[in-house]
Amino acid sequence: CTTLADHKTAMMNFEGCELKRFATNTVFADGDPSGRIMLIGEAPGRDEDLQGLPFVGRAGKLLDRMLAEIGLNRRKVYITNVLNWRPPQNREPSPEEAAACLPFLHRHIELADPKLMILLGAVSVRHVLGLTEGITRVRGKWNLFQSVALNRAIPVMPTLHPAYLLRQPAAKRLAWRDLLAVAEKMGELGLA
Repeated sequence: CTTLADHKTAMMNFEGCELKRFATNTVFADGDPSGRIMLIGEAPGRDEDLQGLPFVGRAGKLLDRMLAEIGLNRRKVYITNVLNWRPPQNREPSPEEAAACLPFLHRHIELADPKLMILLGAVSVRHVLGLTEGITRVRGKWNLFQSVALNRAIPVMPTLHPAYLLRQPAAKRLAWRDLLAVAEKMGELGLA
């Protein structure tokens, strides 16, 4: 695939992940890749599966408010997930399911060509950066995603998933610190 539209078509036609059989929609992405800020979550939930867009349920509403606090919105960022189909009962994806989708995710990153990425939750951190430590240990620290195809490293900020923040509201202060670091990096990169 050489364009995001081609990539979306390839995902829609892909039959190599068992999750697709149980999904209502392929949840590809939302937002504007030209904003050069890419957010990657875990997998679609019930609302996302029904609407065919990432982060549109309760966690998505919280994410929208979080982004607004640093001057961003869905028209300025590009949002996708590690998996493009909802796992049954919103369970964590199996290693096999993630492995089937990872080549698509890596190509998605290359085609979107972000200058900065935000990883939402432990699953995206594990599959994008290969880190197995818990999210509370890696959040708030800048990492680099080395893209061979783009021939550069992309700064990556791991942070807490909005769904986790709905369950643990006291952790919002940690996510706020991460967002402040993102806002500062946006200024350094000319994205503000």
